Parts: sequence; C-alpha cells; structure tokens
Amino acid sequence: MTFNKATLKKWLKEVLIIGVLALIISNALSYFKAPKLESQQLPQLDAFLVDGSLYSTADTQGKPLLVHFWASWCPTCKFEAPNIQSVSEDYEVITIAVKSGSNEKIQNYLNEHGLSYKTINDHEGTLAQKFKVPAYPTTFIYDKNGTLKFSEVGYTSTLGLKLRVWWSGH
Repeated sequence: MTFNKATLKKWLKEVLIIGVLALIISNALSYFKAPKLESQQLPQLDAFLVDGSLYSTADTQGKPLLVHFWASWCPTCKFEAPNIQSVSEDYEVITIAVKSGSNEKIQNYLNEHGLSYKTINDHEGTLAQKFKVPAYPTTFIYDKNGTLKFSEVGYTSTLGLKLRVWWSGH
C-alpha cells in the first residue's frame, strides 16, 4: 500500500474527527453520570489524613479545591493517580480513599506508587455517600468561593484537570 499526501491527509482528518467525537462522548457520559448533590457548596470537612494530620476544608478558603474519590482496588484510579499527583503539586487537592483498608495499607499504597497527595481514609464509604459518588474515580472541583464548578466520573487527563482547577480559580 502506497501513501501519498492525499491519503495521509484523509487518514489524519478521520483520526481527528474520531478523537473529537470520543472527547464529546466522554464529556457527555461524564455529565450524565455526575452525582446530583443537594448543595453546590463545598461542605465543611474536618478529618484525619492517613498520615495522622488533621485536614479541614476551611483551610482552603480563597483557593480552588479538587476533591478526588478513589479506591486502591480500582484499576482506573491507579491509571489516573499520576494525574492527580501532578495537579496536587500546583493546586489544593484532597483525595478520599474509599473502602481501601487501614491507614497503614493506604499509606503503603501511596508510597509504593510515588504519590504524596493528602488522603482521607473513608473506611465505610460514608463520605462517598455524602457526596453521592456513583463510581470510582469521581472528582469534584470547587472554585475559590467553595462553589462546585465541575464534577467528573471516570478518568480525566492531567491537562483537563489542571485547566478546570485553573479556570475555577479565576
């Protein structure tokens, strides 16, 4: 099979169209799967992190916040973890490990995967229920005033997450 400019151009156009359609479909699915929260305001959350330190959403006032629900047994969560890590290096991030074992087990998981983001252990899934999390991973992005701006169910790219958090800060 010989490739000329016209054939290559046609293939690239089709790949681009398929990519744009996949992006539109994934965003539509995420929108329909997004949890229907009772309030669009960030709830006050005071909890101990797996490292033993105290975390409070009150400390994030005036900054956008990414709240990420995940589980150690979730394959998509493992795949997305480096994206969350990257965002946590530039923005406020709190992650919630749902039904993933003891604090020690979760801390070991984080260490083994080179992850250093703040993590709350949601042993029984109480916080996941409060946020009406339908599946893992689920991510909420609140603006600097604590108002929900975005929610995502499933995998999201680093660039997509960073742009949404950045947008929420302006």
